[in-house]
Amino acid sequence: MDSFKLTAAEEKDGKIISPFHDIPLYTTGAKEKNIFNMVVEIPRWTNAKVEIAIGEKYNPLKQDVKEGKPRFVKNCFPYKGYIWNYGALPQTWEDPTHIHAETKAKGDNDPIDVIEIGEAIGKQGEIKQIKLLGVMAMLDEGETDWKVLAIDVNDPMASKVNDVKDVEQHFPGLIDATRTFFRVYKVPAGKPENTFAFNGECRDKAYAHSIVEATHEAWQRLIQGKVPCTTDVYKLDVHNITVEGSPYRLENDQVTLVKEDAVHTVKEQEAEGYDPKWYFV
Repeated sequence: MDSFKLTAAEEKDGKIISPFHDIPLYTTGAKEKNIFNMVVEIPRWTNAKVEIAIGEKYNPLKQDVKEGKPRFVKNCFPYKGYIWNYGALPQTWEDPTHIHAETKAKGDNDPIDVIEIGEAIGKQGEIKQIKLLGVMAMLDEGETDWKVLAIDVNDPMASKVNDVKDVEQHFPGLIDATRTFFRVYKVPAGKPENTFAFNGECRDKAYAHSIVEATHEAWQRLIQGKVPCTTDVYKLDVHNITVEGSPYRLENDQVTLVKEDAVHTVKEQEAEGYDPKWYFV
């Protein structure tokens, strides 16, 4: 397997890369084994809303800013921050012009989200090798926001957990807690509760694989220049250094390392308007 470890500046072997486009979805030689790469954006128990900056060159990991202030997820009882390692699957894309036949909603224009339930707390920019277990379809302001459930292949429980039913058995209550978290986590910020397709059901591993494959195919259309990525509908940056046949691929001598694109998160305790309270929703 390829081993990736992103530094704050998204570097591999001293060269800048895009965590959106340059990290393969499947680990080398492992497509048959169904092992995927996951970019960790938000480690478990943390609150800073960090994500791949889809519209910036090389798509650095950045903390989201709203009204000039860094964003943090509020603590909704009984949770502290995010309750799993949260991140994205590289080389996937939820097409905002495509309406899913079952959810009846368009994509959210991002790489697909993944929640990793293993025992180790991830690090921002870390690339975990994971296997898929299931998927939930959150509906966020008219968009399908898939949440893929996965586990690190190196986790002590990985051999025992292979599908949704195994999660229910070995991690009792976690799927219900996940559904509740996504339903209420925006309420303290004044937004309504989120809803779900499939009555909130977590679909199984096979369904998760079909969704990930569909979003990978959408990304392939994007990176091959078949989608007008810079229009107001998308506003995506597709520069990359590794994707064969991509019209947006840059040669090594065209790549500039931009240090100010380094991951920088504001410590919540030091942020303006720091809010340590527990919200009962």
